[in-house]
Amino acid sequence: MTRRITWTLLALTSVLLALAVVPLAVSMTGRERVAFRDDQRAATRVIAAAAEEHLSDRKPATGMRRELEAAARAGDCAAVYDASARLLASTPCTAAQGREAEELVEDVLAGREPEPPEDEGRLLAAEPAGEVRQPDGAVVLARSAAPLDARIATIWGWSAAIGAAGLAASVVLSVRLARWVSGPLSALDASARKLGEGALDERADVDGGPPEVRRLAATFNTMAARTEALVHGHRAVVADVSHQLRTPLAALRLRLDLLANGAEGDTAAELAAAQEEIARLSRLVDGLLAVARAEQATPRPTAVRVDEAVAERVAAWAPVAEERGVRLTATEGPALTAALGSGHLEQILDNLIANAVDAVPDRGSVTVDQREAGGAVRVCVRDNGPGMTAEAKAVAFRRFGNPEAGGTGLGLAIVHRLVTVNGGSAWLEDTPSGGLTVVLDLPSGPGRGPSKAWRH
Repeated sequence: MTRRITWTLLALTSVLLALAVVPLAVSMTGRERVAFRDDQRAATRVIAAAAEEHLSDRKPATGMRRELEAAARAGDCAAVYDASARLLASTPCTAAQGREAEELVEDVLAGREPEPPEDEGRLLAAEPAGEVRQPDGAVVLARSAAPLDARIATIWGWSAAIGAAGLAASVVLSVRLARWVSGPLSALDASARKLGEGALDERADVDGGPPEVRRLAATFNTMAARTEALVHGHRAVVADVSHQLRTPLAALRLRLDLLANGAEGDTAAELAAAQEEIARLSRLVDGLLAVARAEQATPRPTAVRVDEAVAERVAAWAPVAEERGVRLTATEGPALTAALGSGHLEQILDNLIANAVDAVPDRGSVTVDQREAGGAVRVCVRDNGPGMTAEAKAVAFRRFGNPEAGGTGLGLAIVHRLVTVNGGSAWLEDTPSGGLTVVLDLPSGPGRGPSKAWRH
């Protein structure tokens, strides 16, 4: 934004300067030329008046020669011609003589107004001595154009200096204006990005920039504060309710166990069913606590060896899988490092392996592999179970969103939260041979940002 504002203002300033300075310089140049010509013609008329007194009034040529000497001292070249175009007198220099001077004299003696040319850096002027229609002679004066060129160069030099100064001032002002406007907007954008990444305590600076930007920053801070209060309140309620439910559930389960010890027949069956429901409810409460802890997690990325974590968790779950008749394996892959919070990868793998082992039938298989993909570390947990429908996959990462879940429906929600809070992404695919594949893209190397958005 800073560059766009700066270049726009510079372009506008350049156009305005060009429209203002250039026509002014052209007008001043024209005026200088006219003034120079008028002064030259005035000097020529003075000599012509003195020449007329000599030619028509038959007075001595003293006055004419005195004016010629004055013209020579001023640096001009002048020549006086009689009615037959014969040279009568001139200054020591011969610039007022020659073919061009003769043509001017012929025009003047013929009663025509000549168009004075410029001859090798000198401007020629011709005036009649006496009446215009029947002159007694003619005077030609050649004057150097160097003073005129110098004045014109000065005009254009000052014009260029004014334009450059205006452009420089425009650069300074436009850069400061652009930074004044775009700086707070960039800071607000960074604050919004951090808030979107989970930093709920992020607030924008409300002291800089135009009033509109300051009001926008204040509105953002109000929204962020309300969002933080709502999210923290929601998390606190979930955590507090889940924590408070654990004690009565444990007491209720203990009492049911005591009653079941002496029960027989239908009573024992009912008590066993009640115990199963209490166990399911306890798992649900534990899952809610796990979700609340995952949502409150603000990890500090550390280097985690993905291949070692995969091998460790597969070895830990191997006895459980063997007991249920499931083949759990991990494919060999390169030694890759991901940037994750401490213990998060282990928790993610535990939830995914537990879900897969529960989902596949007897003699099923679960495979965990890891590889590099697009600058990220990709971990896949594949099974050959019943899989999921498209509708179930679309809501599988939401809490209690999967109607086909056999457990609490919180495992994938915990996985998604732990993956995304570390800057990664998670989605579900169908296993080519049948079943479900959970794909995770984890940021490789400490300090790396998110690799992709969440897909499902």
